[in-house]
Amino acid sequence: MSVATNRWVEGVSLFNRGAYWTCHEVLEPLWLSSSKLDRHFYQGIILLAAALHKARTMGSIRGGRRNYAKALAHLALVPDSYHGVNVRELEARCHVALREASYAPTIPLETL
Repeated sequence: MSVATNRWVEGVSLFNRGAYWTCHEVLEPLWLSSSKLDRHFYQGIILLAAALHKARTMGSIRGGRRNYAKALAHLALVPDSYHGVNVRELEARCHVALREASYAPTIPLETL
């Protein structure tokens, strides 16, 4: 597995465990080294993680919603399915998670 693939797998695992800030930190190098659609995809995922971190860990619902809106702007530029992720489902899960603190969203990976 490549370093980028390892980072992605680790980032997904962290997100799915609710370690949103650490997920953000692990995925940031992928975002910084990518371009075009990949750049929007990774930035969108990072912003979703930041939104959940702000809302849940920092108690800033407004900050969480602001980052969620920024994430949607980036993810709107990528296809519904990208890098094996159902992007629209991920957006919806995070939307629910920002409204319902007991809901733990996961990144919906598509199976082949």
